[in-house]
Amino acid sequence: MKPTRIAALVIGCLLIIPSLAMLLGGSALGLAYAFGRGGDGYFDVTLDRLETDTVAITAEDITFAAEPGSPDWIIDALDADVRLRVTNADSTTDVFVGIARRADVDAYLTGIAHDEVADLTNGLEAVYRTRSGRNEIAPPTSQTFWTESASGPGSQELVWEATSGRWSVVVMNADGSPRFGADVNVGVKAPFVLPLALIMIGLGAVMTTAAIVLIVAGAHTTSSDSPTAPASQPPATATGAPTTEDPVALEATLDPGLSRWLWLVKWFLAIPHFIVLAVLGIAFAVLTLIAAVAIVFTGRYPKGMFEFNVGVLRWSWRVTHYATTGGIGTDRYPSFSLQPEPGDAARLEIAYPERLSRGLVFVKWLLAIPHLVIVALLVGSSVHWLALEGDRLGFDPTGGGGLLGFLVLAAGIMLLFTGEYPRALFDLIVGFNRWIYRVIAYVALMTDRYPPFRLDQGGTEPAPTEPSPPVAPEPAPPVAPAALGLQATPDADEGRPIS
Repeated sequence: MKPTRIAALVIGCLLIIPSLAMLLGGSALGLAYAFGRGGDGYFDVTLDRLETDTVAITAEDITFAAEPGSPDWIIDALDADVRLRVTNADSTTDVFVGIARRADVDAYLTGIAHDEVADLTNGLEAVYRTRSGRNEIAPPTSQTFWTESASGPGSQELVWEATSGRWSVVVMNADGSPRFGADVNVGVKAPFVLPLALIMIGLGAVMTTAAIVLIVAGAHTTSSDSPTAPASQPPATATGAPTTEDPVALEATLDPGLSRWLWLVKWFLAIPHFIVLAVLGIAFAVLTLIAAVAIVFTGRYPKGMFEFNVGVLRWSWRVTHYATTGGIGTDRYPSFSLQPEPGDAARLEIAYPERLSRGLVFVKWLLAIPHLVIVALLVGSSVHWLALEGDRLGFDPTGGGGLLGFLVLAAGIMLLFTGEYPRALFDLIVGFNRWIYRVIAYVALMTDRYPPFRLDQGGTEPAPTEPSPPVAPEPAPPVAPAALGLQATPDADEGRPIS
């Protein structure tokens, strides 16, 4: 693929994620605005009953602020109203609800026992943080610092126009006595939600369209994008080339005269590659999802996307072989390229499938679970059952170094102290990586060929097994006439024996 097409693919894949998020978020806001409001225009929710043995319940540090450096008028211009409806559980006692600057509330409640609402559960039950102190306090109705307040018997309502700053809400008995319970309904009227939803939908649609155009432009291939193979190229059945039976061909070369100590810092030297591969990995995942849709509808993996994803895996194998669990088998710094490069110590090719099963798209990850368990053990991911609204199988990629990590470490230690890299250990490490990349290609929908449960060790792919040519039967020896019980007699006319 040309560099411009690669750049278009990467930019498109990086752009499509926030674009879709903005488009879906704007749609959700629009639906909420249309169907989630009450008849009075408020979005409201009723909390579980608030109860305390102290004198007050507070919700502190309610902050309305724009991003750092932005003017506060941005928040003020949103024109959002907050409504609090509070009903005292004890109908014989007046209830008080007020909102004020946090600094004023903190000064009022200093040394006074009260409960602060620290969090809400999914069931809207308050989680409290208790502040110890006295249970005597001056009645809140005698204070003058409240920005908005309401008090009296029964249900009380407070409406406050949100402005920038740090605020606290206080609910308590109007006379300041301890022990009370209250039912609280919180409502918000936000006229800006509809314009914000429309803006998000518009920007999301434009950005998503641009991302799709970039992805399609990057994935489209022409005859000039596919280099012609040289006449000296080996046939498809040669060792090291993918075949129908083995569509994934992974190879590596163990360099002679490896540095004893360089492997200790290769991970550091490869950091630029890791950064690039992190971005390419996002593109790989996005393109795999797009390819899945294409396979379901067409039965084909878009060739441009396929070549890009093969290039990502090739780059990953090249870096892995140099610096990490691929074997640290070369001191040649890997090239920044999706294409195979002359002199590559690590090589990967995957045969392009002309047709793919549409149905397998949905179940390949399930069919590959036995392989995924093995891969998890090789690369260090822990495998466990997670109980979260039902049992499911979970993989933790940060579970540890894995078998490959220990093998590579052992090879590095031997290289450090002896100057020799054990060939048998190298063959085993490459064989394990060959297994891993076969599984990746299958799960990433790049082949329908199920990975074999076979450890093909060695730096080169095993030679394909060719059927033996049929053996021609030997001709039967001639049978003498006497053996058939026949007697030869002379022919009078010809003077020769006849049977």
